[in-house]
Amino acid sequence: MSEQHEGPDGDTERQWREAAAREDLVLLDGFHALKHALRFGADVRMVVADDPQAVRGLARELAPDVEPEVARLVRPAPLKVLLGSGRVHPTGVAALAVRPDRGADRARLDAMPRKAPVVVLDNPRNLGNVGAVVRLAAGFGATGVLTRGDLDPWHPNVVRAGAGLHYATTVARVDLDALPPGPLYALDPEGEDIRTLTLPDDALLAFGSERHGISPELRARADHLVSLPMRPQVSSYNLATSVAMALFHWGGPRPAEGPAEEPTDEPAAGPSAGETA
Repeated sequence: MSEQHEGPDGDTERQWREAAAREDLVLLDGFHALKHALRFGADVRMVVADDPQAVRGLARELAPDVEPEVARLVRPAPLKVLLGSGRVHPTGVAALAVRPDRGADRARLDAMPRKAPVVVLDNPRNLGNVGAVVRLAAGFGATGVLTRGDLDPWHPNVVRAGAGLHYATTVARVDLDALPPGPLYALDPEGEDIRTLTLPDDALLAFGSERHGISPELRARADHLVSLPMRPQVSSYNLATSVAMALFHWGGPRPAEGPAEEPTDEPAAGPSAGETA
């Protein structure tokens, strides 16, 4: 259940700035991020828009299931003042939501038997790519997306590229020795052709960066090395493309597991579609 904090209109900017400074709150940038967060149970604390009526109209048109929550939460505020002139989403709305409890996230990752794989990104460098992977993982019903390295998978640009679907799966940063249980399948050009394998539901699917591949320490930890089909002289796939191919080979959500989401006109990836080569 989302919580609305009432206050005079003149207090909205102050309340936003105070809330945005909290480490346990996440910026939801744009209507689709807000829609998905509400749809998957996020505790949304503030919603601000240049034109609240326009945002209510978007909710009626694109997400009637969350329209009452959007209508109740949204309040007017100058987004350029709150976010900066270069950061306002074209849909003209932003929100702050509580980040999921880390202990509960860890429990979901460790729970066995697992019904869907966990995606592991080994030292990813591109925020937009990680967001695209989160979006893919949510769509395929993966158990979670874990990252190793310095990149924060809850960075606002990642959440924006993931369209708020962090709340539809489990997203966290972990060390190698803290990976959840399950056989580790590492994507590597020298591995066995993925088409000859059946990926189990409890698999950990590990992907390296396009430039460096998986790290030596993760490669040594892997139970299986797996390769994707690729013609000679092509150096690599985009990270999100590789994840999509592997999850599609695994199988994806079963039809009885829930209704498909309505299509939207939002681009499938964030502001940066690919890693730098």
